[in-house]
Amino acid sequence: MAVRVDYEKGLLLVRHSLPCVLMRAGTSKGLFLHRSDLPENQTEWPPHLISALGSRNNDPRQVDGVGGGTSTTSKVAVVSQSTRPDADVDFTFVQVAVGEESVDFSGNCGNMSSGVGPFSVQEGLVKPQPGQTEIHVRIFNTNTERIIVETLKLDETGKYNEDGNYTIPGVMSPGSEIKCSFVDPAGSMTGSLFPSGQKQQTLSISSCPAAALLEPFSVRVTLIDAANPFVLVDSSSISTILDTLPSLESQHRLVESIRLHGAVAMGLAPSLKVAAKTQGTPKIALLRSPTCRTGKDTKNPDIRVLSYSMGLPHPSLQLTGAVCLGAAVSIKGTIAADLAALESSDESLPPTPELEETDLDRELKNMRNKMAWVKKKNASGETNRAVAEEERRLN
Repeated sequence: MAVRVDYEKGLLLVRHSLPCVLMRAGTSKGLFLHRSDLPENQTEWPPHLISALGSRNNDPRQVDGVGGGTSTTSKVAVVSQSTRPDADVDFTFVQVAVGEESVDFSGNCGNMSSGVGPFSVQEGLVKPQPGQTEIHVRIFNTNTERIIVETLKLDETGKYNEDGNYTIPGVMSPGSEIKCSFVDPAGSMTGSLFPSGQKQQTLSISSCPAAALLEPFSVRVTLIDAANPFVLVDSSSISTILDTLPSLESQHRLVESIRLHGAVAMGLAPSLKVAAKTQGTPKIALLRSPTCRTGKDTKNPDIRVLSYSMGLPHPSLQLTGAVCLGAAVSIKGTIAADLAALESSDESLPPTPELEETDLDRELKNMRNKMAWVKKKNASGETNRAVAEEERRLN
């Protein structure tokens, strides 16, 4: 810790050190911290994280910190050992705003989630057995109160083996594959897969002065909550409007206006004014049909997507966005399913390959059974003896 005096402003400035790991995770990059290195009260975290990332004094470039000046490089993962029987570590995601002194604790980041397993192993929060070459790390995300199970490779010393030949879109170099299983992702923040009760609906937008659009308009959306709440927009329903706007900035503001109306419709905010205070959730993505896919074509995309993050286009696609989109495409009646409909006579999705059941599969199945039993127990008011007998059977 260092102390210096700003004589011009008459302030006593205290500089603290903050142990951290700066790491890429998926297509994002951010700080990974031990919860024990931050104040015990979470409400005291923002000044430390804002300063560390470089967003003090509303700096959009974050030159005085380790942030990269974009929403995908201004993130924090706070990790600790878990006291829960179904988790190894607890993980809290924090989105630090770029260009303003604010943070967002709502929702999760799937990309940063993928780095929690490696961080937990490297930092000794999860200890592999001698000779173990693969490990399943059970992560409890405090933002959404959901479990994520990550499978990662270990080297001969029991550390995370980051070398490999696996590649993902948005990252130039190959690396070790990390498998992320989102356990029971539906209703992560709203308690329901379709918070409005509809698979698709029309949102009426009175006007959007910020985008120089004063006339009311409507837009077709699917409001879905799987791993994170998302507003999935049929871009064809607003394509004419987008073409008439004077600039890209106006288009971004229009998309933000739709997101705010979606937040209210999902029950995440009581008003547009309140919704505007939380940029992180819900997230929003514009969907459109592929232009070149025919029949049972497996090389070209099933659907095209432009996702947004903190008011600007995302350079790739959020991992939680992929979870939401995958769920929506799989359910008939959603906008995603309509847009991704194949031109062949077989409109069903391709079957899941038959694979040998692994230990992780059995563990996930047991975990889902336990969750289902807890819900049943809470709903029916079973006797303590019946609850104990069923829990012994599941264990």
